[in-house]
Amino acid sequence: MFSKIISVFGTRPEAIKMAPVILELEKTPGITQKVIVTGQHRELLDQVVNLFGIKVDYDLNVMRDQQQLTDVAVKILGEIGEIYKKEEPDLILVHGDTITAFISSLAALYNKIPVGHVEAGLRTYEKYDPFPEEMNRQLIDVLADIYFAPTNHTRDNLIREGKNGNACFVTGNTVIDALLHVTKNEFSFINHELNKVDFTHRVILLTTHRRENIGDIMRGIHSAVAKIVAKLKDVEVVFPVHPNPKVKEVANEILGNKERIHLVEPLDYQDMAMVMKKCFMVMTDSGGLQEEAPALNKPVLVLRETTERQEGVDAGTLKLVGTNEQDIFDSATELLEDKKVYSKMARSHNPYGDGKAAKRIVKIIANLSTGYMVNPN
Repeated sequence: MFSKIISVFGTRPEAIKMAPVILELEKTPGITQKVIVTGQHRELLDQVVNLFGIKVDYDLNVMRDQQQLTDVAVKILGEIGEIYKKEEPDLILVHGDTITAFISSLAALYNKIPVGHVEAGLRTYEKYDPFPEEMNRQLIDVLADIYFAPTNHTRDNLIREGKNGNACFVTGNTVIDALLHVTKNEFSFINHELNKVDFTHRVILLTTHRRENIGDIMRGIHSAVAKIVAKLKDVEVVFPVHPNPKVKEVANEILGNKERIHLVEPLDYQDMAMVMKKCFMVMTDSGGLQEEAPALNKPVLVLRETTERQEGVDAGTLKLVGTNEQDIFDSATELLEDKKVYSKMARSHNPYGDGKAAKRIVKIIANLSTGYMVNPN
């Protein structure tokens, strides 16, 4: 078995999705674990680490103001390989599609250490959509040796690309494990601004931050939201605004100081999960919310031209509405005014798992030998 494992993450979404795996590894006899965080997202990351009680062994603290993707990549690559050499792990675990995950996998290659990819196989096959995530995840899957695919669809993507089928496992998505754990009990909001929200109204949880949407596209998205709230007097919006200054600028310009629209600082994961549980629907250009919200029976309108989560669209839990202002307004209004349309989406089966993905992943790892030739060619 793989007796020494290093788990690496750097952003809040990675931390949320890796937390169940890390906690499960801690309970597994015969496995020693080390945790490296790169600090790609600083405050947002620390919130989740503290929430789940994760013991961090190494913190690269790479976050700097106004840094470019190249700066992050070079700093991680320059430091993480030295940790690998010191610790001599049998396996590196990475998650998803971040710069942290890609560069950590590349450093593992340079040190001839196998890589396990949690949430493998997601694809849009559009090089710059989303950017840089699409190429990050494709390149990670070139470098990886073991693939933990959340669905049959994502496993099929890997097989079509020529990955060894014996190394591709369908596990469900660990984000569902984390979400169900956090929302099983009611609790008071940490962010007191949320106490101003009237949850007897129909609350829309809105998130926008995609690089490709920043600018005029985002202005159109926000304008559609403003029109929805103006039309329907029992609708409120909770919008945790991403710290990117360009996102803040557009949000304040169009949605600031509007009645029943609550612009709040990025939320602790607990607060975000509870807003998701209490809200009526979700509008987002994010990735993870497309998987999480359906687990709580919330319809999701995806504010993007493409999605790597086609299973949700096929299942009916997601609707890919694009970024056109009128299309967004029409789709949201339909969900808010047509109970049959809403009910159909809310009751659709979530294809992303049952809350036991981490147990499956760790069981697979425990049953594999370090000599297992997952890429025999």
